[in-house]
Amino acid sequence: MWAVPVEFLSDQEAAAFGRYGDSVSRADLERFFFLDDRDLELVAGLRGDHNLLGFSVQLATVRYIGRFLADPLEGVPTEAIDFLAGQLRIADPSCVKRYAVRPQTHRKHAGKIREALRLTDFARVEAQLAVFVGRRAWVTGDGPKAIFADALRWLRERDVLLPGVSRLARLVARERDAATRRLWETLSVALTDQQRRELDALLVVGPCGRVSELERWRTGPVRASGPQMVKALHRVAEIIGSGLSRVELDATVTPRRLAELARYGMGADVAQLKRHGDQRRMATLVATVTQLEATATDDALELLDLLMTTELIGKARTEADKQTIKRHPKLVKASAILAVVAQALLDARDWGEEREVRVSEVWEAIEMRIPRVVVRAAVATVTGMLPPPEAVPEGDWRAELVNKTATVVGFVKMLTTTISFGATAEGAPVLAAMTALGEQLACEAKWSIKNPRIHPQVVTGPWRHLVFGHPARADGGVDRGAYTFCVLERFHRYLKRREIYAEGSTRWRNPQARLLDGAAWEAVKADVLTSLGLPENPGALLCCHVATLDEALRYVGSRLAVNTDVRVDEAGKIHVSSDKAIAEPPSLIDLRKRVAAMLPRVDIGEAILEVMGWVPEFLESLTAPSGGASRMAGLDVTVAACLTSQALNIGYGPVAEEGVAALERRRLGHAGRTYLRAANYTAANPHLITKQAGIGFAQALGGGLVAAIDGMRFVVPVPSLFAKPNRKFFGPKRGMTWLNAINDQAFGTAHKIVAGTDRDCLHAIDLFFNSGAAELPEVLITDTGSYSDLVFGIAQLLGVDYRPALADLPDQKGWRADYGADYGSLNTFARGKLDLDKVRRHWDEILRLIASIYTSQVSAYEVVRALQRDGHPTALGEAVATYGRIFKTLHILSIIDSEPYRRGIKGMRNLQEGRH
Repeated sequence: MWAVPVEFLSDQEAAAFGRYGDSVSRADLERFFFLDDRDLELVAGLRGDHNLLGFSVQLATVRYIGRFLADPLEGVPTEAIDFLAGQLRIADPSCVKRYAVRPQTHRKHAGKIREALRLTDFARVEAQLAVFVGRRAWVTGDGPKAIFADALRWLRERDVLLPGVSRLARLVARERDAATRRLWETLSVALTDQQRRELDALLVVGPCGRVSELERWRTGPVRASGPQMVKALHRVAEIIGSGLSRVELDATVTPRRLAELARYGMGADVAQLKRHGDQRRMATLVATVTQLEATATDDALELLDLLMTTELIGKARTEADKQTIKRHPKLVKASAILAVVAQALLDARDWGEEREVRVSEVWEAIEMRIPRVVVRAAVATVTGMLPPPEAVPEGDWRAELVNKTATVVGFVKMLTTTISFGATAEGAPVLAAMTALGEQLACEAKWSIKNPRIHPQVVTGPWRHLVFGHPARADGGVDRGAYTFCVLERFHRYLKRREIYAEGSTRWRNPQARLLDGAAWEAVKADVLTSLGLPENPGALLCCHVATLDEALRYVGSRLAVNTDVRVDEAGKIHVSSDKAIAEPPSLIDLRKRVAAMLPRVDIGEAILEVMGWVPEFLESLTAPSGGASRMAGLDVTVAACLTSQALNIGYGPVAEEGVAALERRRLGHAGRTYLRAANYTAANPHLITKQAGIGFAQALGGGLVAAIDGMRFVVPVPSLFAKPNRKFFGPKRGMTWLNAINDQAFGTAHKIVAGTDRDCLHAIDLFFNSGAAELPEVLITDTGSYSDLVFGIAQLLGVDYRPALADLPDQKGWRADYGADYGSLNTFARGKLDLDKVRRHWDEILRLIASIYTSQVSAYEVVRALQRDGHPTALGEAVATYGRIFKTLHILSIIDSEPYRRGIKGMRNLQEGRH
């Protein structure tokens, strides 16, 4: 039987429930222990200081912890008693000890307090709470601890006296278990007998197979090739064709509950799934197959992107460059010959003003220097190597691409019939051409411009002479390979810009369609705008920003004459001197040596065990995929061994030890797969961050409200969708980027794996908002790779103080609202003109966009990609970038004028580089 155990609370948490901690903060003293006039009236009729103070302690206790204590003075901190005694003007607070002598007295007082505060017994609302917990569990599927915390909040809001911890924990466990079983039953009932048999068949290993159908579906492609792309599309087609991913489910089942079940099904062993009861097995399988459709679609489109970028277009460019180098000497020689011919033609105009110059005379002049046969050969060389004048020089790689038609024909036939795509108005013609191309390749009809399946309107630029010929073929013929790649290349480009999108995907869907709108937008609008400090009308806000910008330009400009760190050259460019390193005093050097000598040599596994002892919540966050806590003894030792093997990249062999239960090789493998998952690390990391924030040395480093983001590049030695080429970083191999965030207390707060060397600016905002810290940082520092005007605008609208380190500062451009203003030496710097009308026109869209990111309706990554369009921003993207340029200019002015500001950025960058 599967159920959430009552023991989901640790011994420490259970012991702390309904009791005082070691101390009470000043804020809580003022909130819960302050005696107002009504409280003073309650205690006024009591005799003796000990009764006055004891009654007040009980009154404050029930407010603070939500229940009366059997011993009214048990664990009450001294500062709480002193705070109450001061208000009652009792000189000796220790007199309260006499209050606990007579139990009848404090029980009578408890009844009086209950009546005065109108407190409700738990038994009277237990049924209502059970309904609340059941609904909460049904909708969210959150873990028992989260629901337990919400149940406590529900009771406190209704002035209900808290029950014992076991009673409340059992209620939560019971209702959560009931909601889970209801979910299994609801999903299971939706299936027909045929669907049940088909789902069970997914777990069966065939007589000639090595893995079950489910395991095969869960395994995505890793290599980029045409056959692998076909295989990935077959995987999508199989999942959709089974019909199991589109079972008609009860509308009350939320996507969140399905996703929770699917996470378990995607990671669980097939043998483990077989052991589950019928309802749970069916529910898990249907949720998993539903998730698999989106996962398989994501994998297929990721593979298409990798194939187009690296294997096809990338290699075609490389081959074209090689061919250009090879033919360069011939082209130079032929061009020199034709230059002589051209010069002779130009000189011929001056031979006689009154008579017409004959062609034969011109040829005589040319042949005196170069034979005619050599000229003809030079013409043939140039026309054979260069595209026609109307084509751009990039046409060469397209010609190379045409030679690889056989690689793509197989999957182009399947792509639009297997995956359902949508398109914006701009992408619709390309999607129509791609759909027709698949049909054309399947039927092999005549490739002619008169063929209705051929869409000549999508063939533009350098592709025209390759597709239609130059000059165009008289019979209207179309080059099969050139047309195929022309449409595929444009389809890929529009897919990356989300002008074409796959709604069945999670990573390639249309982000603008997911922005808050209508009733959903109106429901959160007021709260979000208040939280971010953004008005519905931008007029006053923009006026304030313009005034601040103008004042800053004038102020910094007036100080340039006395600012010895800054020099303005003859071209008006600004140069800032490098800040000199602050010398370390001898006492610091000596202290560092002494501390290093005192540090003990500790095994890394022992260090991990000790830290887990300090932060028990870390281990408690490592739950099984089903959400249940581990029931294995010695899990801390097992986890420490697994973390050690991962940290040292040595595998489980060196840390395993036969005969020691916690270190058995099989147990290590099980724990690594079951408990050390990305979702668990995300849940556990905040507890470590909170613990480190309380260390005095960390507090001396900073307050935890400054974050830096940077990436490290790694070669990936095995085939992977995350591995992409970049010769600068990976040489002839492929790699990925580990983008990570660190706070000013030297703790890593978040990370993200990025395929290849995608620009950091696409991911920086997402990483910042996915920080594991309990409180979001206020300042974000990045390098130039994470900078763009668009990111500046999004960050500032989200209330983030964005401070990127900008390379090539002299070439940076500042912006102004008043182009007629005179800023002296800063006039050349502030040469950009802000078009704030763009911001005003798109303000409503900007607000919806920012609110959608703030409420996690869409990711900042999706938004930035959609608004940039391969470096060319949309109208909305340009409006956001224009807003960001105000703060970019203020940021640069701060760099120019303030040495502490520059050192703060450099210090965080050094801290992160040192960590790397």
